Amino acid sequence: MKALGYLLIVGGFLGGALTAVLETERVYWEIFLVAIVAGAAGVALVRLTTLRAAREAEALAANIQNIRQSLTRVVENITTLNREKESIHPYDFRHRIDELFPVDLTTFVEAREAIGHLYGLQAYADVMSIFASGERYLNRVWSASADGYIHECHTYLGKAREQFTAALDKLHELEPAAQA
Repeated sequence: MKALGYLLIVGGFLGGALTAVLETERVYWEIFLVAIVAGAAGVALVRLTTLRAAREAEALAANIQNIRQSLTRVVENITTLNREKESIHPYDFRHRIDELFPVDLTTFVEAREAIGHLYGLQAYADVMSIFASGERYLNRVWSASADGYIHECHTYLGKAREQFTAALDKLHELEPAAQA
């Protein structure tokens, strides 16, 4: 179904473009409108297929498990990094961040929509707001490390840890509330 949707989008776009350039003085509106309808139907079909897939129970369960595990590893890694911060050279923080976080952060982001589907949009907004703050602080540590600002690395590392821990706590709070 999704492939058919993409085919309709491409066909609609190409048909509309071809119709628009065939005649410089006139537009064949009836053909152009058919192309627009085909493209719109393709977009609707792709969106419906994507939405249906995202809502499937197995996908949601797997995604929420991925979210929980990846966020737990992020908290563990940032807690360890924060604990060892006095022994880390300022220019090495960014290398440690590049080693420890990209896989888990990507996993979390790719599965994040499961929070909204399972617990609602407000819960999604609550978790993602806190998570995004932690991510921004972690990016700030990376930038401060590139510039060699040790105090800024330490400050924002602690703030990132607080935010990621709060996001994990918020995620744990949602689970019993959803079961009640």
